[in-house]
Amino acid sequence: MATTLKRLIASYVFDWFVILAIAAVGAGFWRVTPYHRPFTLVDPSIAFPYVEHETFSIGVLAVLALIFPGVTIFLVSMIFVPGPSGLTWAPFGPTLRRKLWELHTGWIGLALTLALSFMFTQGMRNLFGKPRPDLLSRCDPDYENQADYALGGFPQVLNGLYLVSSTICRQTDKTILNEGFASFPSGHASYGLAGLFYLALYLASKLSVTVPYLLPFSYTSSSSSTHAFTTKNTTRPDSSSPTLPPPSTQHLQIPLRYQSAAPPVYLLVPPLIPICLAIYICATRYTDFRHHGFDIIFGALMGIFLSWFGFRMYHLPIRRGDGASWGPRSEGKAFGTLLGSGGYRDFERKRDDNHRGDLEWGAGTSHEMNRLGSSGEFVNGTAAPSSSVRQGMV
Repeated sequence: MATTLKRLIASYVFDWFVILAIAAVGAGFWRVTPYHRPFTLVDPSIAFPYVEHETFSIGVLAVLALIFPGVTIFLVSMIFVPGPSGLTWAPFGPTLRRKLWELHTGWIGLALTLALSFMFTQGMRNLFGKPRPDLLSRCDPDYENQADYALGGFPQVLNGLYLVSSTICRQTDKTILNEGFASFPSGHASYGLAGLFYLALYLASKLSVTVPYLLPFSYTSSSSSTHAFTTKNTTRPDSSSPTLPPPSTQHLQIPLRYQSAAPPVYLLVPPLIPICLAIYICATRYTDFRHHGFDIIFGALMGIFLSWFGFRMYHLPIRRGDGASWGPRSEGKAFGTLLGSGGYRDFERKRDDNHRGDLEWGAGTSHEMNRLGSSGEFVNGTAAPSSSVRQGMV
């Protein structure tokens, strides 16, 4: 058991090394001179003034998109995990393991999101080399000899309107000049949304903030499962009843309007804070004349997609996950699995072996897990419904 558990831990350590390697690739792209797309000196979209001091510097962005979400995830994991749906009977050791596992999944999802955002953003900037709105101010072009730098166009027809290369620039600071060709996509938008929207998803998951939804529907001849209001011979879910139908069929007798409810509005505030902050960061890139509108929108959409991807890699869906993350991989599939082997969890392993360890809960807990069960766990070898489903049933 100790050997297999160490192998599983080593696989997650290797995951962190891979994420660091992705970030290192992005850092390599950042140091490469980008492609300088030709431009025209009479283009008003690149004639905005160069603002030396940005509203959000790179350092401030790193604090807001990396440090702030990381600290928040740490506090939530240490204070609120495992929560009321967890195994409240567990001693301090297993509870601490659960806290550390939730912290690990929260951090590794955030790290993967930001690393991918950094790599994609820097790589695309070098490929496209799109001029920023303040390029001409950065460039300080040689207007008197602009014909010597012409690359194309129709000067005879359009009164000297033609494209020029970046060699026309008299800017001596190569960093300022190269940054002038890094408009697409917006790094602040992609990186800021990647970290802050990930935090919003994380908080929404832990606080169960989601749009009300219906329980999984099964076809039945009973009309009670398709009516919005209580029908005849149907019991309200919150009424006292001496007998209840089996859990597998009980939801069929709940009127639609009682199968879910909206969360308290004040719980929307925590997830909205990082979202509003990310929107403000994006807005400043436009007012600081650092990016065109499309560059900001594309970067924001990329950051949102990557944050969703990083979150779902390690966390259950917000609607049905009960605020929990995915469990660890099975020891035998720590570093990979074969085609057709059914994913990275081995559901056929014996859970009644009290001597086997568990990366999330530790050794000696499987008997209690079989007896009581928890959200997303097993009860006597049968998958138990999550607390959100159980609440909809009773």
